[in-house]
Parts: sequence; C-alpha cells; structure tokens
Amino acid sequence: MDVSFIGGPGPQRGVGVVAPFDFALDRELWRWMPDDVSLHLTRTPYVPVEVSLDLARLISEHETLGNAVGTFTEVGPEVVAYACTSGSFVGGVLGERAMCEAMSRSGAVPAITTSGALLEALVELDVRRVALVTPYTVSVTRSLERYVAQAGVTVTGCAYMGLTRQIWRVTYREVVDMARRATVRGRLGPADALFLSCTNLPTYDVIPQLEAELRIPVISANQVTMWAALRRLGTQAVGPYQALIDTSARVTTGTDAEAVLPDRTSGAVLPRSSVPPPAPVLPDGPEAPGVQGAQGVPGAQGVPGVQDEKQQEGWT
Repeated sequence: MDVSFIGGPGPQRGVGVVAPFDFALDRELWRWMPDDVSLHLTRTPYVPVEVSLDLARLISEHETLGNAVGTFTEVGPEVVAYACTSGSFVGGVLGERAMCEAMSRSGAVPAITTSGALLEALVELDVRRVALVTPYTVSVTRSLERYVAQAGVTVTGCAYMGLTRQIWRVTYREVVDMARRATVRGRLGPADALFLSCTNLPTYDVIPQLEAELRIPVISANQVTMWAALRRLGTQAVGPYQALIDTSARVTTGTDAEAVLPDRTSGAVLPRSSVPPPAPVLPDGPEAPGVQGAQGVPGAQGVPGVQDEKQQEGWT
C-alpha cells in the first residue's frame, strides 16, 4: 500500500517540564495538551526527604533547576515550566521570580513555575479572594497562604491533608470532600475561586464537577502550569468546562483587594501593593482547634510508612 501521500507528521512545538523526583502524574499533564504540542519531562535528582519545607527548598535550588533545564537543549522546547507548587512558593513572590530567571538563563527560553502560574490565573479570572486545598502538612500549607497573601489575595478558607509522601494516591472523592470544607463560608466571606494545590494531587476530572457544585472557578496546580506554558506559545490548553480554559464557563467575581501584575516574559509576578499581607488563617499547630489526627480521615489512606504524628488534617 502506497502511503507516500500522507507526507509525514506535522511540526511539533514543545514544552519542557521540570518535575520533582516523586512526580507521578505525567499522564494528567498530557490531558491539557493540544495535539500539536509535545511535553518533554525531566525530574530533579532524588533526595531522601519527605514532602516538607526542607524538601521544597532542596528541589528548587537554582543549580538544580538550571541543570534540569539544560537537559532540554537537544529537543529545544519553546518554554520551560517548573511543575512544583511548594518548590516554587517556598521562597515567596520574589523567590519565584528569581527561579524563573535562573531557568531562563539556562535554557534561553521563557520560564514559568506552578506558583507563578497560579497568580497569573488569579489575575486572569479576576480573583481577589481564594480558598485553598492542599495535601501538605500545616507548615507547608501556611507557607502557601503567605505566598498568596504577598500577592494581595485574601485566603478565605483552607483545608489540608497532612501528607508527607505518595500524594498521587489521593482519590478524587477525597479531593472533593476537602474542597467542600475549604469553601464553607466563614468570617472572611465567600471565596471567588478555589485552588487545589500540589502537582502530585490528581485533579483533572474533578474540576468541572466542583465548578458546577460550588459556582466558582476551580483551578489546580497542574492545570495552571499547563495553561500558562501554552499561553506563552500563543495556544490554549484543552479541558472540558473549566473556567480558566473555557471563557463561557466563567463567573464574574472580584472585590476591592489589590491583585498582582504578571510578568509575561519571565512568568513571574510582582505585588502591586506594599501593604503587609494579612495573617495566615491556619491554626498555630497540631493542638489548635479544628486540627485532627489523620487516623481514619480522608487523605491519610493508602500512604504506608508515614508516622501518624506527621499527618494531620485540618480546615478553617
């Protein structure tokens, strides 16, 4: 059979993704990709540290990121993305920008991070008040709250799982349960949107369900990363009824709070206001009200080898 008329595959554009060594959701990233864009993934070197602030700092060192980006030299992506939320918010807004600049120097292409993409998405959706769901411990979750507050966005509520490893094993049902807790209206009022943190947390299929139920945009770590990377290429991510991707699914939101200014070249964001961020809404420690041990709670199942005292689930 003569197939010469086909002419071969069309040209492919590329996105280089640097992921932490424990990243397990490659196939989820691909689900946001249009057919004419390829993902080129690499991982940071393994370190024997559980998910924590210490790990976030280790896997976001500029030398580590620069070496990872250097592995893309031959395939030549048009943009590189650091797909790790905690690793990109642990240094604050200015630290995130410095990471983008370090990656850009190594790859000579625009660079973004998950946390920078988060703030860019909040601006795109005109979100000034956000609820958070994280699989992290209280200390890592509190660091995310501080990062969001630095950008002038109010955190209205938060639910966290207290996990330190194998986050990718969390089920959709557990994600939905935590989302409902995080968005319960409290003293700070309703949220304009919900953010599901951590690139190792499965989220793709729950986004439309939660948006329909909660009536607010729902964005996730992997979603904003792919959306922002593809935006640099002048193309769109693929996703069914997701407010960030489908403008017809958006709900008008907004308050008088200051937002952030995206830097479209580096993927970083800068605060517009010098007003000090509000205090975190999380409790001060494991003995604070509203924080319970992880035995028998959603999110703690299927994670063998983790000591109970290191797992807490809480919400405010």
